[in-house]
Amino acid sequence: MDKIVMEALKFPIGHFEYSAKVSKAIVDGWIKDLEELPLILERLVGDLTMEQLETPYRPEGWTIRQLVHHIADSHHHSYTRFKWALTENGPLIKAYDEKSWSSLSDAKTAPVELSLNYLKALHAKLVFLLKSLDDQDLQKYYVHPDDKSKITVKENIGKYAWHGRHHCAHIQGLLERKGW
Repeated sequence: MDKIVMEALKFPIGHFEYSAKVSKAIVDGWIKDLEELPLILERLVGDLTMEQLETPYRPEGWTIRQLVHHIADSHHHSYTRFKWALTENGPLIKAYDEKSWSSLSDAKTAPVELSLNYLKALHAKLVFLLKSLDDQDLQKYYVHPDDKSKITVKENIGKYAWHGRHHCAHIQGLLERKGW
């Protein structure tokens, strides 16, 4: 497959880009994206058949089922990272191997409703927390173990708003290509 086509399939909304000078309005928009993600995802996959859920969103990519479970797993980690950043002084977080997690039986076979329901509860708590933060809270950070980068709470809000939109675009793109 052509490299340009594969890149477009992998990153249909582009790569996440962050500037520390983002406005409050942008942060509020990211929080709104996080608030809406569970419903958008449910609308995308709620009526799909078992066969459709087993369809990879791109060649050598995860199935729709795996994507839904991956979003829940990843946002679970993100929620914990927010809590660590807000309650500890620059904590070193633990990374996780998302590819290995997505190869486990729950990611490959569990009903997507489990992760859809989990995301509703998780995002309700997350959004409640994020809406209460002040500018000082947004500057708190955690340290990622892979490259020792400092990720602020503000950046993490943007990163996970992008992450949800990114994977919804994977699913939406497949639905459009297949005419579902």
